[in-house]
Formats: sequence, C-alpha cells, structure tokens
Amino acid sequence: MKIAKLDAIPLKIPFTIGPLVPKSGGQPWHAQEIVLVRVETDDGLVGWGEAFSYSCQRAVVASIEDMIAPLAVGRKVVDIPAFMRELQQMVHLFGRYGIVMFGFSGLDIALWDLAAKAKGVPLARLIDPAAAMTPLEGYSSLYRYGDIDLVKRKCRESLDHGYRVIKLHEITEPEVRAAREEIGGDIALTVDTNCPWTRQEAQRMALAFKPYDLTWLEEPIFPHDDYEGLAALGADAGIPLAAGENLCTRYQFAQMIAGNAVTYVQPSITKLGGVTEFLEVARLTGAAGLQLMPHSPYFGPGWLATLQVMSACPDPGYVERLFMDHDAYLYGEYVHPIDGAFKVPDGPGLGLEPDPDVIKAYRVCN
Repeated sequence: MKIAKLDAIPLKIPFTIGPLVPKSGGQPWHAQEIVLVRVETDDGLVGWGEAFSYSCQRAVVASIEDMIAPLAVGRKVVDIPAFMRELQQMVHLFGRYGIVMFGFSGLDIALWDLAAKAKGVPLARLIDPAAAMTPLEGYSSLYRYGDIDLVKRKCRESLDHGYRVIKLHEITEPEVRAAREEIGGDIALTVDTNCPWTRQEAQRMALAFKPYDLTWLEEPIFPHDDYEGLAALGADAGIPLAAGENLCTRYQFAQMIAGNAVTYVQPSITKLGGVTEFLEVARLTGAAGLQLMPHSPYFGPGWLATLQVMSACPDPGYVERLFMDHDAYLYGEYVHPIDGAFKVPDGPGLGLEPDPDVIKAYRVCN
C-alpha cells in the first residue's frame, strides 16, 4: 500500500464521571480528548488509528502533522514493523518516547487497519487466523473520587453492569476498605494509584491495602520506571504489582520484565507504538510467564485495536473500560458491556468505521 494522505483529527467529547470535576495531568478534565489518525492509500482505502492525547492534544497533533506525516506520505509500505522502525530512526533526535511515540502509535494502528482491510479480514484474524473473537471479559475502571459514599455507589453501579472485576484509583485506605466491604469477597478488586509514592511510602500503603485481597496494585511508585523499587516492593509486601501504561516500545517493557518488577504487564496501544509494539510486548510477557493486562481507557480506534489484538493473544487478560458516560460514541454499542464483557467486531480491519456524524459534531477547530 502507498500512503497518499495522512490527517490528524482532534475530537473533544464531553463526558459525565460523577458529581465532581475530574482532572487529567493536573488540569480540569471536561471532555474525552481523542486524536484520530486517518490514513488514505493511493487506491482510496482508508485506515484509522488513535494517538494518546489526554491533556496534550495540540502537541500530539503537531507531532503528527509536522514530524510524522512529511516522512510517511508518498511512501509505499510493504512491511509495517520495518517501516515504523525506519520512521522512528529518522526522528530519534527529538525523543523516542512520549508525544512522538503517541503519534507513531496512531499511524501504526491505522496501517494495521489498512492491512487487514486489504485482506478482507478482521485484524485479529490477520494476526492469528484461528482467533476465536469471542466476547472479552472487562473490568470497571473507576475514577479517583476520594469519597467513601461515592466509591460505594460506583462499585454498586459497576456490579449492575455485570462487571466481576473493579479497579479503584484511590490512594487512601478508607476508600479501599469501603469498596471491598461493598462488593464482597467474590469480586476481584484492583487499585491503580498512578505513581504517587516514594518506595518507603509505597511499602507502608501496600501493607495498609493488603487485608483487602487486591488482585493487583498498579503503579505505586514514582518514577514509574523504578523497576528495582517495584521488585523490592512486590517481594516485601506480597501483593502482585502491575505497570506498563507509561512505557513505550518493547525495549522498555523488556527492561521491566527482566527486572522482575511486575506480575501484570500493561501495554497501552495508543502510547507504546501501536499494534506492532503491542504484539512484541505480548510475546515477551508470555515468554516470561507473566500475565498480559492491557491498559485501554479509550473510546476511539485504540479501543477497537485493543479488542482485536487481545483476541489474537492466547491469554489476553481483562479489557479496561473507564466507568464514564459520553455525550456521543464513535462506535455505539461496542464500547458498552454486556454482562461485564465486550463484543469484538468482526468486520474488516478494526471491525468498524467511526461514526462520521460524531466526528463532525465534536471535531476541534484550530
């Protein structure tokens, strides 16, 4: 395929998360920020990707328009991993990770969407022709409320949606205790703390959370790549740890895995380098005998790409779904759980096309 056109399309879709004003990146968070990456080939086929852009949307769009598109447009792509490696090498002086890799992730997803569409198969079956594509069990990923009554209410609502796994983002013991009391002992409970503590603080809080039988404790230490600290915490506290949403490419994941830092490995497809890098991380995870548990709080093509790739993995883990309601959805019913599980669309490529009316209504104008 030959890339004829590459566009970054920013969207902001308002959402409701509860009776509070949430924050992302330390700033008020009023709308879901999505950067669609639209790639059109010279024969008119269109592929869609998504670049991570929460609280950094303008920078991500600029990286795609100013750094990535000029290198990609006009190029013929035969081998997606080789092509992505070549482009990344061209711009490595500007930083291999972070904003630039978010943009590359969107392009990579769009190229895999195109490759599967060209074959007339869903992406999962391009990766593995025997992929079952059965519904994937999900978990409810709650916001950090800092309020016991609200934590209890959101846990009950999650159970009403059929979830059997609930993730908190709380960082104090009373809220974790309240959640466990509310859901009982048969529901899996996890806690994502988003890197708030030093090694010593994490040790103290992990022991405080231990009575509540966590399936995993996620990102307890800052910086997130303190693999030595994570390994020591996991060994001392006796709680399985999870991390990976803030890592890019197979190389950072290989370092984390080699350091025995976690039990649950969490690649984020819109951040780490797209489908190409996700598949490599899944391979490394399986070879190490660890559990894949993708980070997927997305509602654009990144959501569909996660479903497709998970369907092609032998032991995919659970699907993370942010517990929030949007004013509109790009993919309708496919972002909503049925008895706590999510259908995998079986159309060509990512399986579905984004709703053009939603794109038109919520596109950000420069």
